[in-house]
Amino acid sequence: MEYNEILSKARDLIHSKCRVCKDCNGVACRGEIPGVGGKGSGTSFIRNREKVNEIKINLDTLVPEGEIDTSIELFGRRFKYPVFAAPIAAVGMNYSDAMNEYEYSKAIVEGCKNAGTLGFTGDGVKDEFYDLPLQVVGENEGMGIPTIKPWKNDEIIRKIKKAEEKGAIAVAMDVDAAGLVLLAMLGKPVSTKSVEDLKEVISSTKLPVILKGVMTVDGAKKALEAGAYGIVVSNHGGRVLDHTYATVEVLPNIAKTIKGQMKIFVDGGFRSGVDLFKARALGADAVLIGRPYGTVAYGGGIEGVEKYTHKLGQELLETMIMTGCHRLEDISEKHISL
Repeated sequence: MEYNEILSKARDLIHSKCRVCKDCNGVACRGEIPGVGGKGSGTSFIRNREKVNEIKINLDTLVPEGEIDTSIELFGRRFKYPVFAAPIAAVGMNYSDAMNEYEYSKAIVEGCKNAGTLGFTGDGVKDEFYDLPLQVVGENEGMGIPTIKPWKNDEIIRKIKKAEEKGAIAVAMDVDAAGLVLLAMLGKPVSTKSVEDLKEVISSTKLPVILKGVMTVDGAKKALEAGAYGIVVSNHGGRVLDHTYATVEVLPNIAKTIKGQMKIFVDGGFRSGVDLFKARALGADAVLIGRPYGTVAYGGGIEGVEKYTHKLGQELLETMIMTGCHRLEDISEKHISL
């Protein structure tokens, strides 16, 4: 199946919630929740994409020839590319009932695994939003990262234990979901977390714990103090708070503060292998991509996810060739212009 065929099929299936725009930038879907849009004016989603696009690459091919290595080591394993599918839940509500939670997660987890990376899975107001994706992780030797909402700590720990039983390689908590008031209205309240709250959760497991939704240097320091394996610099794709900074605007200062002390992931407006390069240059270890993975999962299932992941990897490799970078560690701020 060709990539354009995947997009065409996705457009047929999810057109009522997602237009499958040529550039997934949040303009056409602004304010559409349920759906794939950003909250309110959609500015946070739109700004994420705009600021990634503003970063320019410095071309330089006057370097010694050498093999290009796009791989990265995380969680004690080596992955082919520094990109992972971000967690998306309630796909029937936000995309289309053409796939349920299990089918969507199977496409994401197996497609990413086949391509040499990982998929994060989601959580939500219904138990099945966590349990069905977790079942898929278990069916794939733990090669997926279950992501838990910031429920009460006893509920979070209970869900972490489930992930341990399925052999998950790590777990995550999207702490920025504390602003999802709809969950509270449905009887499943989420809340903000103190450092002490986080310490209780993180100390309850031997699994690496990633905190998703950090947008300040102070937040990164708190995550480090709590003992997190890593953070995801993220504004939840612009879906929890209007008028935030773009993730690439806050990433450099966060990276300068905690780089080397914990892993730094970033999401928000990244769409191509060129964008992966930009994220690495700004200090991220790896990137999470959300909405485009949703599109290819609907349009091509496992094959679509695998094909998109390899497309990202090939674009990254070509960008590294054209900038004189042989390894991910070679990529630095000098290779971009802000």
